Formats: sequence, C-alpha cells, structure tokens
Amino acid sequence: MDSWSAKVVPAIAWGVFTVIVLATAKVPDSQSMLLVWLGPAMIVFSLREPRRRLARLVRDWSPFVGVLVVYDRLRGIADGLLFPAHTLPQIRLEVALFGRPVPTVWLQEHLWHGAADLRWWDYAVWLVYLTHFIATPVLAGVLWVSLHRHFTRFATMVCGLAAVGFATYVLFPATPPWLAAQNGELGPSHRLVPVIWAHVPIQNFDSLFTHGVRFANNVAAMPSLHAAYALLVALFLWRIAPSWTRPLLVLYPPAMAFALVYAGEHYVVDCVAGWLYAAAVFVAVDRWFARVGDEQADAEAQLFEPAPAPAD
Repeated sequence: MDSWSAKVVPAIAWGVFTVIVLATAKVPDSQSMLLVWLGPAMIVFSLREPRRRLARLVRDWSPFVGVLVVYDRLRGIADGLLFPAHTLPQIRLEVALFGRPVPTVWLQEHLWHGAADLRWWDYAVWLVYLTHFIATPVLAGVLWVSLHRHFTRFATMVCGLAAVGFATYVLFPATPPWLAAQNGELGPSHRLVPVIWAHVPIQNFDSLFTHGVRFANNVAAMPSLHAAYALLVALFLWRIAPSWTRPLLVLYPPAMAFALVYAGEHYVVDCVAGWLYAAAVFVAVDRWFARVGDEQADAEAQLFEPAPAPAD
C-alpha cells in the first residue's frame, strides 16, 4: 500500500465507523464514549505498523485515560471535603471589578429571554460550551496519530492542569453563580446550559450534560477548568497549527469565558483564574520538555514514521 493509500484508507474506515456510531448511538454522550469513538481511529491508523504502534497506543493512552477517569470520579467527592464552600469572596471581587449587577446577572438581564424564546446567541453559547467536552480528547487523538512527538507534552499538560485544578477544589471549594442565585446570595440568574440543551433538536445531545452531572462537583468553580482547557488548547496549537487558524485560536478562550459567564456556570474571576492556571502549566511543562523531553519525544516519534523500504 502506497503512502497516500495508507493515509486515506484508515480515514475512510474511521469515517464509516463514525457514521455507524451516529446512526446507532446518536452522538458520543460521555467522555468515555468520546474515547471509545476515538479509540478505533487510532487503532485503524496503527494498522500500517501494528507491531510498533499498537503496543505504543496502550503505553501512551493508559496513564492519560487513567488520570482523566480518576479525575472525573474524584472531583465530586471534593465537594466540601476539607472546607465549606465559598460564595461571598467571588461575589465581592466581581462587584469590586465590575460593580452591580455582576456580569452574569447583567448579561442574563439583557440577553436571556427565557426557555420559550431562545435566540441564536443562546445556541452559539451552547455550542461553545459543548466544545469543552470534545476539544481536548480529539486534539489528543489527532496529535497521537499525526504529530506524535507532541502528544506526550500535551497529555502531560492536560493531566497537570487536572491535578492542580482538583487540588484547588479541595482547598477552596467555590459556588458558581447559578448556585449562589438559588441560595439567595446573588441577583436573579439561572443555569442556562441544561435549558438550552433540552431544546437542541438532535437526540441524546443533552445526555452529555446529564451523564456529566453524575460526577460533577457543584462547588468546583474556582478556577474554571472549562476556561483553562480552552486557553491550553489555543496555546498548544499556536505553534503547530496553520497560520490561518490563529484568529480562531485567539477567539476561542474569550468565547468560552463569555459562554460560561452568561450561562451562570462561572464568574469572570473564575475564568481569569483558569487562564492563569493554564498559562502556568503550559509554561512549566513546556520548559521541562525543552530540557529533558524533546530528545525522548524525537526518538518515540520515529515509531510513527513509515518503515524504510527494503533495499533492492
């Protein structure tokens, strides 16, 4: 099989698999399902060099998937594990920065028209919010298949960000705006994502939210890892993605922050804290790999280069 066929045939095979998934299971409705969806793609792309690549697939992805699964299961128990949830510090900081009403309340007063009258920007907010569940695992899969020398660096950043985020949730549990409003500690505001999700005219899309709620921590608002991962993805792709994508990379983090604040999921300060966490993890891991990781990454990347043709 020539090099062109070796790339196109696996892509077609995964495309067929995706159609089957969408036809039978509708859409991947949890992080586990997303990984199940991505797994066959990486297996198919590994069939060109099965001895070299399949073993590497298990080695590379086992710790990455393990950390994400453990994080998903543990973040719920961080709810008041050591300290009571904080509400007023975030509100006071928002008021000091923006005055009253705070941005979430102001945005919903001016843009939200109720569940019976959704506007185009409500669906746009839903779509941006949805990318949080998809962008990180999909980027990891693409890196593993096509740019493998970057995979370990990105996976380390993702796991590091999850670790410092979880530690903060344990030490400083914080309520989001929608919960503060329910408790009467904030002006009128609502949790918009599940309301909008229920009106998306595609079956099973709302299950991605409802599945995630089972493992959610309602007081894991500071920092916003939704905002953090959006910036991490943008920072990581900046140097390796085509230049025409850079305007989209610049827009993605503020678009995610707007969606989170408008939807009542996070305060502005939560998003800024998430950006600081992401920037710190990105710089720390990047510098560590620049010192000790690049040589190893180059050696590992050779596993993903086509095997040399036999001599005549």
